[in-house]
Amino acid sequence: MILKDKVVLIMGLRNKWSIAYGVAKSAYEQGAKLAFTFVGEENREKIEDLISEFEGAKAYTCDEASEDEVVRETLNQVKKDFGKVDGILHSIAHANTEDLKNDFIYTSKDGFAHANDVSAYSFVAISRIAKEIDLLNENASLVCLTYHGSTKVLPNYNVMGVAKAALECSVRYLSDNLGKEGIRVNAVSAGPIKTLSAKGIKDFGSIQTVVEEKAPLKRNVTAVEVGNVVSFLFSEMSSAVTGQVIYADSGYSVMGI
Repeated sequence: MILKDKVVLIMGLRNKWSIAYGVAKSAYEQGAKLAFTFVGEENREKIEDLISEFEGAKAYTCDEASEDEVVRETLNQVKKDFGKVDGILHSIAHANTEDLKNDFIYTSKDGFAHANDVSAYSFVAISRIAKEIDLLNENASLVCLTYHGSTKVLPNYNVMGVAKAALECSVRYLSDNLGKEGIRVNAVSAGPIKTLSAKGIKDFGSIQTVVEEKAPLKRNVTAVEVGNVVSFLFSEMSSAVTGQVIYADSGYSVMGI
């Protein structure tokens, strides 16, 4: 098991269809101890039921899009309960519905700021605060989730593509800032998976159909397959990998048409 006795914090768990849950299943099977964050105290019962299969797991309410002090308080509680962590997954993104439905040119100022704040800045804040409170073990690994819409125009992805581009650029700068301390920072660009967030993208099913037709492997990916890539990045097997965007998309991103 490549993550035996390592502590992994998964931030942004929503339900059993989420990529974060796929990461949790993979990391747990590889021996990791798990902590989770979720949004909304009203969701606690649902989340605690969801993570009950992971022995010793704990969940913490945290709205990562709120003030940095809220994030700091949550991370301090994780440290109190688990000690230092070896990996953090950032699975946090949101854009206003109207900014996904309408043409990108009509994105509002507030909508642009909101998408980038929640989807990109939150990763920067989490990384900084984790460093400041000495949450990260030696050789810790930070991973965020991105998507192909950061580099190519995809229908109805709009401002989220811009936010994911900012997130990927942040990965490169964070890898430079934290590398001197042995901390690695990477992103995984997953193929289209039918998550709750994906439901907000109009005609999302057609994107999955195109991937099945065009990708070299002629199929879509699963959340657990993406989770396996994240587990690799959390492990010492990826000790020389940082600042990268790793695609887990059945090869679709290499195709020209």
